[in-house]
Amino acid sequence: MTDGAILSIRKLARHFGGLRAVNDVSFDVPRGSIFALIGPNGSGKTTLFNVITGALAPTAGTVVFDGAPISGMPTHEIVRRGIGRTFQNIRLFTRMSVFHNVWVAMRRQPRSGNGARSERERVEELLALTGLSARRDELVENLNFGEQRRLETARALATDPSLLLLDEPAAGMGAVELARLVRDIRRLRELGKTIFLIEHTMHLVMDVADRIAVLNFGEKIAEGTPKEIQADPRVIEAYLGREHANA
Repeated sequence: MTDGAILSIRKLARHFGGLRAVNDVSFDVPRGSIFALIGPNGSGKTTLFNVITGALAPTAGTVVFDGAPISGMPTHEIVRRGIGRTFQNIRLFTRMSVFHNVWVAMRRQPRSGNGARSERERVEELLALTGLSARRDELVENLNFGEQRRLETARALATDPSLLLLDEPAAGMGAVELARLVRDIRRLRELGKTIFLIEHTMHLVMDVADRIAVLNFGEKIAEGTPKEIQADPRVIEAYLGREHANA
């Protein structure tokens, strides 16, 4: 594991029969950074998240988090160690209130180090952080799409993660919600979180990410700064297109 990395992926693979969804992928996510994973649909990005978080066992390779191997651990143990995530397809309790969606996540994954603050106070803080305080008593089914996305983030934060995985957080958002998302991601980094996101909204990725890795057909084809990725001919050919090159 490279010094300063909170997450280290080495020769990671996940195969489904003859399909190599993720194959021989290696990279490090620096602690305190905003790290993005991009690539065409079907390139293995969400599969990689699922392996990291224990939803899928790796076919080969290792995942090291905070200095310890976590490959093959159950999801609840990985969450307890400090990895939280959101999902590409929103997974909320739609017939429960906003408040109780966050409270349930906190109750299911108690973490140490919260001092004398009550669980209710912590939930209220997370709702304020994600701009949902005014909606705290609403049923989730009454929220708009952007609010539901923010609630997923609040629920993931309720487990007190040091590494937060965001799977397409900008999907379906308009310009106002996107601008808020940029602010929220930067704010979370300021609060000490490491952010690892999958995203197709390239102006958001290029604006917030410190480093970017690119997958294509399950394999990493590039890694670097936003400027380096925009200039990489392999990435332009496979994914970005000329309109994004050096934008």
